[in-house]
Amino acid sequence: MEKSIENIWKEGFLKSDALVAPKLNNLYNQKSIHIIDKFKRMFRINLIAIVAFSFFFLIISYFVGIPLMGAIFFVALAVLVIINKRLFNDLEKIHKGVSSYQYLKAFNQWIQKMLVINKRLAKFLYPAFFMSMVIGFWFKDAEGIPLGERLVNEVLIGFPDVYLVYGIPLIAIIVIVLIMGLLAFFGGRIYQWDLNIVYGRVFKKLKELMDDIESLRS
Repeated sequence: MEKSIENIWKEGFLKSDALVAPKLNNLYNQKSIHIIDKFKRMFRINLIAIVAFSFFFLIISYFVGIPLMGAIFFVALAVLVIINKRLFNDLEKIHKGVSSYQYLKAFNQWIQKMLVINKRLAKFLYPAFFMSMVIGFWFKDAEGIPLGERLVNEVLIGFPDVYLVYGIPLIAIIVIVLIMGLLAFFGGRIYQWDLNIVYGRVFKKLKELMDDIESLRS
């Protein structure tokens, strides 16, 4: 009985000695390498962009009078880059000589590891970014006194009975803590949303390729 095209396709993928196997395996190897190399380029460019932005923002923040915001942003982004650079080094160690299926599986495992680490990191970074803005504008010079103190003085004129904690309205502290708590709670989801915006198409192609190979192996 003649074999169907589907059976020949499967045998070509699964049997190393099949006539079509070299071409089929090479096709999947090329697709796998192309997708992962594209992700590597995008990941590397993203890290470079973060480094460039952190230095740019640090300089700009100094000239506009919010150096503390720039400094905290710079440190937070530096931590982000260092951690992800180490993750990227692990990605570079994945051997391209293995089969396309093993290569994609190894890459997918790296993706999952990267997601777990960065989601945890996001729970600290997003609140840190918000707090840097609060601190930066609070200590911004406003005609000889910090902007935060000036705003508190304005509030006290209209609401003299406002309860203060170390010179800060209690309600403002509650709001800041609440926002930081929400950012910490939703940090992982916010990071996932950011990641999908940047790498969504690559992840979609990766899933499609993985599904094709899984269907051939079944």
